Parts: sequence; structure tokens; C-alpha cells
Amino acid sequence: MDIVVDVKDDNHFWAKYYVQSKSNLLEAGKEIAIGQSIGNPNARSIWETEEMIQNHCAKVLNEPHLTSVRHGHIWIGYPYANMNWDEDGVSHLLCMLMGGQMDIDNIERCALLELELDQSKTTFMGPAHGIQGIREFTGVHDKPLFGGIIKPKTGITPEQLLDMVKQLVDGGVDFIKEDEILGSPAICTLEDRAEYILRYLEECGRNVVYTFCINADPHRLLDKVYHVHGVSEYEGSGIHVNIWSGLGSYNAIRQEQLGQYIHYQKSGDKVITSSKNAYRIDWDILCQLAGLSGADFIHAGMIGGYLDDDEEEIKKNMQTLYKYDVMPALSCGMKPDLVAPIVEKVGVDWMANVGGFIHSDPDGTMAGALKMRKAIDTL
Repeated sequence: MDIVVDVKDDNHFWAKYYVQSKSNLLEAGKEIAIGQSIGNPNARSIWETEEMIQNHCAKVLNEPHLTSVRHGHIWIGYPYANMNWDEDGVSHLLCMLMGGQMDIDNIERCALLELELDQSKTTFMGPAHGIQGIREFTGVHDKPLFGGIIKPKTGITPEQLLDMVKQLVDGGVDFIKEDEILGSPAICTLEDRAEYILRYLEECGRNVVYTFCINADPHRLLDKVYHVHGVSEYEGSGIHVNIWSGLGSYNAIRQEQLGQYIHYQKSGDKVITSSKNAYRIDWDILCQLAGLSGADFIHAGMIGGYLDDDEEEIKKNMQTLYKYDVMPALSCGMKPDLVAPIVEKVGVDWMANVGGFIHSDPDGTMAGALKMRKAIDTL
């Protein structure tokens, strides 16, 4: 069965991997291609016809080095025909891209590094608002957005939350994100706080995006989406979903076409993306999928905070996000004196998400927010 091709064709979407094998890259590539499309990597079936192999078996891009090395880069092409893009979504796509190769003994390491996918051949919708839509709603142009994060993460009442939100709004934020630890505890249920917050934002006189944390398993996630949507027609209403609610959850929400702002929260991603993992998906791929799936905002990482990402990597990630019209949010130690240096490095199309600095100000949350607002406005 010859599944090695000399050129990439338009009938396949192409994935670049770093692979370490016990044999050579060509053998490992064939095992991935066959195992992640039609069958057992090393045992052929009487049901596998030439037509089936031609139309549905993944392909390996031939390159000179594949037979001479045990580790390196390899491209695998997956047939578009193997996906029902509307019904299968991100969940099945990732099962195809990063699944059974972890069960092949010959493959010792496998990292998904790049994905070449023609969006026009899929049903991915992209962001409902995107960077320009966010700027038009908030009225913020030619400078970073200012986002505030709710702290404490959980344990506050709806009344305390409302007081905090009022101080953040008066302090000049453009965006508010509930922390990913705030689900729907008895002390502050989603139902109670959505009513408090959205009624206030309707009347506050400023356009502020507010994203409610709605982390949940699939059978409850869309219920929460629809609850937030049903409380108010406020245009800045949004939802915040952490990756542990499922990498396909963003696409599921976007496909409902409710017009909510979607914030993608990465906390926990290194379980999937860390370069220390033998099997991993590069963070840039998740940024790409976030954009395809409809995220308007994403926690992209941080420069100079208690999280201090590699600058070249985060610049690369931000360029990927811009390609898909997603606003990168930088947080995890953001404070006023970091704003100008970050702008010098990456420009102005990002959001400064701030929690600890604001709420730890000795004069209170509004005072801390005003200091951050000043740092952005005086660039």
C-alpha cells in the first residue's frame, strides 16, 4: 500500500509533527497515517479496497530525510472527506490528529506543531465580533484594552460581586472576566449573579464586555450559555470558558450564533502543550483552533509577570491570533509599569487583564483600576 506522496494536495489538510521513533521517520509516518485514518498500522484488512485507500487513507509527504533518521519533522495529510465538519467538530478533529499514535510502541514522542487547514472546506465560523468589533463596542482604539479580573476567585456573594464590578467600571475597565474558579457555587450561583450584573451594566452608561464563567460538562454547558443569553439583551454580554470544559466547547457555543463574546481561558494548557511532554499539541495550534472555533478573546500568555513566556513564542502566538481575528489577553502578573514595555515589543492590539494589582491596592479596587487606566491612557 503506497501512501507516500511527493506534494501536498488540496484534498487533505496537513499536519506537521515532530516524531521520535524506534525505527525511522518514514515507517513511523506510515503508522500514524494508516492508524489515524483507516486501520491497524501493521495489519491489512480484506475490507481495504484500493478505492478506500485512495480516498480515505492519510498520506505521508515524502522528504529525503525520512528513511535515514529516527527523529525529526514529518507532514501527514488527512482527507477532508474523513470529517463531517458540522457534526464531528474540534473533538473529532483532535482525535484524528493526536490519538492512536500514542498507542504505537514504535513511536516514542509525537508533537503536533502546525496545521494547514482550509477554513472554507469546514464549517468553522470564526469570532462573532473579532478585534474590530470589540474596539467599536468599547470605543477603545489605538491602545491596548483594559480588562479586570474578579478576585477573590470564589467565595463572594452576588452583592459583593456587584460592588466590585461597579468599582471596576468606575475605574475605567473595558472588559471584566470572572475567574475560571468561579463556577456556580451556592453562595454565588450563575443565575443570581447574571441578573445582578447584567441589569447594572444595562444602566451604567459605559460599554463594558462582561464574561461569566460557565465551566461545565457538555450536558450543562449550553444550558448556561442560554441562561446568560436569556437574562438580558445587553450587547456586552459574554461567557468565559476554561479549556477543561472541552476544546470543542467554543465551537459548540459559537455554532449557536447567539452573538455573545467568547473568552478562551488557557489555565491548565501545559498539561497538553508543555515541551516537556512526550506527546503534546503546540500552544499555537490551540490558538489557531480557538480562532476557528469563534473565540473573541483568549488568554494568550504573559510577558514580564509571574508568568513570563518566551517573547518570540508569544509574538508568534499573537500573529496566529491576529490571522483569525482574536484579541490576545496578557495576564498573570500584569501591572501598570509593564504596559509601555509590552507595547514596544508587540504593539497595541492586546488586552491587559489585571486582577491582583487592582484588588490589592491599599486604597481599594477602584483606586487600583484608575492607576492601570492611567498607564494605558498615557502611552
